[in-house]
Amino acid sequence: MYTVYILYSAVRNKYYIGSTVNLCDRLKKHNTRHRGFTGKAMDWELKYWELLPDHSSALKREREMKSWKSRRVIEKLIRSSAGSEHPDLQSGGSLVRIQ
Repeated sequence: MYTVYILYSAVRNKYYIGSTVNLCDRLKKHNTRHRGFTGKAMDWELKYWELLPDHSSALKREREMKSWKSRRVIEKLIRSSAGSEHPDLQSGGSLVRIQ
């Protein structure tokens, strides 16, 4: 299964949309200093996620979400899913919870 996700950084006041096969490892990477958009802040929080069956479906959904280019639409999507927790983050005291 692949995950399409939305992160939020309070430091940058920005959202980031991505996809991955391993959400825990990807979140750790986002919250380290590295080149790229998310490397400039280390406070990224998971706000939304969707599970998709394969890489192709995940990339298609990621592109669709990025095409919105609307903070209002992204925040509406996040509000619609408040309180859910990704299965990979449930065991062992979750790394990150959806706000």
